[in-house]
Amino acid sequence: MSTNSGVAQIFYAIADLLDLQSERFKPDAYRRAARSIESLGEDLRNVAQRGALDEIPGVGEALHEKIGEYLRDGRISYYDKLQATFPPGVLELMRIPGIGPKTTGRFYLQLQIDSPTALAHAIDQGRLVGLSGFGPRKIEKLREALRTAAAAPPAARTPLLTAWRLARSVISELSSRTPVQDITAAGSLRRCRESVGDLDILATSARPPETIAVFTGLAGVRSILLQGDTKATVIHEPGIQIDLRVVEPASFGAALQYFTGSKDHNIHLRSLARDLGLKINEYGVLRGEERVAGVTEAEVYESLGLAWIPPEIRENQGEIEAAQTGHLPTLVSVDQLRGELHRHLPDAPTAEWMAALVTDARRRGFQYLGLVVPAARNGDSLGRLVPEVRRFWSDAAPGALRLRLGLEVVLGGPTDRYDPESLFDYLIGVPAPGPAAQPPTPPATRPPRRPAFVGHLRLGPAGGDAPRESTGPWIEWCATHGVALELTPLGIEDGLDAAGARRAREAGVGLVLSGGLGDLSELELSVGRARRAWVSAEGVLNSRADGVGAAAPKGPKRKRPAPGAGN
Repeated sequence: MSTNSGVAQIFYAIADLLDLQSERFKPDAYRRAARSIESLGEDLRNVAQRGALDEIPGVGEALHEKIGEYLRDGRISYYDKLQATFPPGVLELMRIPGIGPKTTGRFYLQLQIDSPTALAHAIDQGRLVGLSGFGPRKIEKLREALRTAAAAPPAARTPLLTAWRLARSVISELSSRTPVQDITAAGSLRRCRESVGDLDILATSARPPETIAVFTGLAGVRSILLQGDTKATVIHEPGIQIDLRVVEPASFGAALQYFTGSKDHNIHLRSLARDLGLKINEYGVLRGEERVAGVTEAEVYESLGLAWIPPEIRENQGEIEAAQTGHLPTLVSVDQLRGELHRHLPDAPTAEWMAALVTDARRRGFQYLGLVVPAARNGDSLGRLVPEVRRFWSDAAPGALRLRLGLEVVLGGPTDRYDPESLFDYLIGVPAPGPAAQPPTPPATRPPRRPAFVGHLRLGPAGGDAPRESTGPWIEWCATHGVALELTPLGIEDGLDAAGARRAREAGVGLVLSGGLGDLSELELSVGRARRAWVSAEGVLNSRADGVGAAAPKGPKRKRPAPGAGN
């Protein structure tokens, strides 16, 4: 388990235990800090080393000290003391759907039920019969919730790219085989978090039961946890839970806003609604019994006096205040990209490969496409490869679409024997191989000219056991040398994640958004990560008509009106 996951899980557990003690405000404080740490995108040890723990949203002095204790001792003594006050199974019981802290407390104090197993036995023995608030229907729901929890134990979070591909496949199947009208993913996938706990899909349909039936019968469904006329929950390969909700068109916007989250963002919105005499939920915005908004997300926000807030920045880290004052940023969008600058050439490019790529690029309205020779092939018959690529291109792409040829070079390594000035349009810097690659420092040998951007940082998978290297030195090096950094669909496994992109933006470092090794549609995830970092088109090289034709965008070190610095 990574440091971040360890601290977040302890903070969640502390919040649950404080709920059982009927504390009013502390549980929410611990949960907010836990969510911020989960989304951090940088190992807490690195954050602590640069003295920035207090920049994490929700981490005040008391929680700062507890994080320090965990980093030092691998434990938090406050949590140990709280744990000693309750049997360990009580926390498991409280996490069963439909059982909150109050119900758990009643079970424990009145019936000595201290675990999910004890609750199952109590139900079988009829001990809940006659308990105030627990009629036959509610008891049966508890029994079903226990069965569901046993069939679907908590799973590890799924990387964003894997979740996106699965959601795209499910939505395509439902769109082609059922009478859905609106359908989209919600939840943390829509917010482009680095990993996803489960998938939430919302739809409207002319025949909801038919849509539900097709969904539960999709190839790859391991088990069905819940199936009704308008809602179903399944476990899908590779073990991720997917919830499908079919809602009324009049509530689609409200449901999309509600199930997109984040929880902290929605709590803030509900507070604003109360101040206006309104109530907001997944069914709409209500004034008494009258629904005043709900068809679209835009009208939900408008009913609260706000502009529509992009989903990627809905983390209650300044976005609502920015909307209130008219200072929401204009975030980069997919349709603003003018090209792709890091599309690897295969070992043996063919005319067919080139034609398919050109067709896709034209369909997306690109003005140029950057085909790149990977560092592993640098020097391998480039004299023959480059003319061949140009010939394939001239056959496949006559007209406005321009070819740009890029070459990967190892930063600090020997220069290539071929002259990049004559064969290639730009260079891409790649860190030297090794588990802890660092930016080159003088007097290391440098490429014959400055790279346009740095790619393939490969600082480690999110949630892995090994601490990730900090992006700080790379951001500083790029800011010094006027070099951009790359975001890919793989995030920190192959470049920057959203947290690193935010720090790059604040340092005035430009970004290149790439599609990675997948098809060009996966650029959508790189754009999502950039949007999550509050990045505008002005900070993205491949949103410009000249691409890498000029120096990387470089601006003053300034922060926007306020995304939190730690997420």
